[in-house]
Amino acid sequence: MDRNEFFNTLLPARNRQKRDRETAHVSPYGALTRNFVTGINPYAGAWTSNEVIHLLKRLCYGAPREDVDYFLGMTYAQSVDELLNTLNTIQNTGEPVKTYSTNTTDTPATDGDWAVPVGATWVNTHTGSGSVNYYRRESLKSWWFDTMINQPRSIEEKMILFWSTHFAIEFDTVDSGRLNYQYLKTLRQYALGNFKAFTKAITLNPAMLIYLNGYLNSKTAPDENYARELQELFTMGKGPLSQYTEDDVREAAKVLTGYQVNTTTLVSSFTASRHQTAAKQFSSFYNNSIISRPIAEGPLELDDLLNMIFAKDEVSLYLCRRIYRFFVQENIDAQVEADIIAPLAATFRSSNYEIKPVLAQLFKSEHFFDVLQYGAMIKSAADFTVGLMRECKIKLPPKTNPALRQRHLGYIGNSFLLSIEQSLGDPPNVSGFPAYYQTPLFDKLWINSDTFSKRQNLINLLVNGGYSNGGYRLFFDVVDFARRMSNPADPNQLVLDFNKYLFRRTLSQGLRDTIKTQMLLTGQVTDSYWTDAWNAYISAPAVLNNYTVVNNRLKTLALYFLSKLEEYQLM
Repeated sequence: MDRNEFFNTLLPARNRQKRDRETAHVSPYGALTRNFVTGINPYAGAWTSNEVIHLLKRLCYGAPREDVDYFLGMTYAQSVDELLNTLNTIQNTGEPVKTYSTNTTDTPATDGDWAVPVGATWVNTHTGSGSVNYYRRESLKSWWFDTMINQPRSIEEKMILFWSTHFAIEFDTVDSGRLNYQYLKTLRQYALGNFKAFTKAITLNPAMLIYLNGYLNSKTAPDENYARELQELFTMGKGPLSQYTEDDVREAAKVLTGYQVNTTTLVSSFTASRHQTAAKQFSSFYNNSIISRPIAEGPLELDDLLNMIFAKDEVSLYLCRRIYRFFVQENIDAQVEADIIAPLAATFRSSNYEIKPVLAQLFKSEHFFDVLQYGAMIKSAADFTVGLMRECKIKLPPKTNPALRQRHLGYIGNSFLLSIEQSLGDPPNVSGFPAYYQTPLFDKLWINSDTFSKRQNLINLLVNGGYSNGGYRLFFDVVDFARRMSNPADPNQLVLDFNKYLFRRTLSQGLRDTIKTQMLLTGQVTDSYWTDAWNAYISAPAVLNNYTVVNNRLKTLALYFLSKLEEYQLM
């Protein structure tokens, strides 16, 4: 196993922190060090299922065998290009739909939601009902979770999660299903585009203007909330080269005065009478820049502000660190900063802040495929849950029954994700989810005695009995999973395939032999004890006893790999 020996992550947090302080060197960039010998040069090693699985688990959610086989037919560079250039279309995602009845809310008959039938989208219909907006937010979260599960072979869904914890809002605070959906559309529009244009779009996004009080920011009462986060969290960070001042925050807030939101039309607008027209003087960090335009050009001051901020190299360095920690691992020491982050940041600047060139350079590098990266991250709650659904081919109710599908998506994608500390769209605060930024623990924060046991409980539920609601059972079909492997009649190959597609490190031959004997052979000594049982099932699958024999043994095998061996928590 890797990741600082996973068992150590289950220690109480206080002991974990003490251990990390005593045994690890912390770099000036706030991370534990690890010695790499690889750099940003293009990868020139093997391209086998092992490398494909690593690529898929990091850029997508899980690595289903069918996707692994697909990319084995390409080079690694072609695979990265396809993952970066394939988008999830509206034909695939659809739009969030009404899965509730307005009758169950205290909504007046004049509200527009009454005209939306169950199963139709609500995204174009305004509502003034708090109850309806609650149900719409739940519908939106389930839809988002659904798009993750049914993603094409693309990095897009992973990028949307990344941006949702970078340009973070809280759906509950915005309190509008339509505005929250529009925010997700903005993330999707710019996820792989130009970061500078993205920053401007998110600055003017109605949901963000509400979340960080931008719509209240006026010349008589400048609100510094967004101006602070724009620099501290969204563009500059708090690294060693980020030296903007409190005066810079105040002056940026004045630049951003005058914007308001229409919650019915879902548009933001600039109101000249609310804008601070006096000259805005910035510090020496920003070369003593002054932003001042006549009132008719007031909206152009935002462009001036962004041009001033993006002229600082720290913007590119900060974003590249965030990308690196999300997709690679958290350890950024002086070596990684110099050999990986700095070249990526140079690419970012030279491409005028286009996102794809940076991602392509990182994911095609020898550093990304370094053996030390395999199993170097603990799965986030989303990686664990969505990856489990995708790799195990757990089937949801049909879209033709939206209310039933919502209940099952709500159980896994809303309630369960909330219980293991990653509620989609509702991070704890504007900083996003702590595991993506909190030094020195980072991804170790995903695991504690409570969240780990809940992950195990979900696996046990889906393998043993399933989640039943409305006459539909959500479960892991272990027999179907085995059928998808390369040679399920051979118990040695079957155990090896479970290992390959579920773990990032190969178990020892001795352990695999023990697993085979105890799980598939139930203590017998000859491989034919499994082979005969499997072949009997394949020849007569309708015979209940044939199915029961292989199903029971495969359940034991699946539980051991997914629940008993902690390696499944690593990626």
